[in-house]
Amino acid sequence: MSFALQSPFLSSHLKFPPKLQRPPTTSYPCIRADLDQNTIVAISVGVISVAAGIGIPVFYESQIDNASKRDNTQPCFPCDGSGAQNCRFCMGTGNVVVELGSSETEVSNCINCEGLGSLTCTTCQGSGIQPRYLDRREFKDDD
Repeated sequence: MSFALQSPFLSSHLKFPPKLQRPPTTSYPCIRADLDQNTIVAISVGVISVAAGIGIPVFYESQIDNASKRDNTQPCFPCDGSGAQNCRFCMGTGNVVVELGSSETEVSNCINCEGLGSLTCTTCQGSGIQPRYLDRREFKDDD
């Protein structure tokens, strides 16, 4: 059964089919990937590498942030928390004994520590507190 429409604007009769039919569906080619064990392992290693490359720096950043929030009270290891180390030239005495020969000796003030017998600790810079790892590094212009 078909319907005919007449219109003064149209010169011919329009006819519609009784049922609307859908256009035929287009079929797409099926892509089939045969993944062997080596391919799966390679993809897995790639994904894990990317995750580790992102995760490890994020982990260390969070650890640095947490460490900077905590007070550092660990005493300096080289100077035992005193902030000073014995002079290596005079062994902490402040004097240097020079043998002039034929059993003559001369005692003079140490030129390294200026007769004090100790120097400021180079690890803690005299504070007596062990610096954190990143605090020990001196940043220079070429870094």
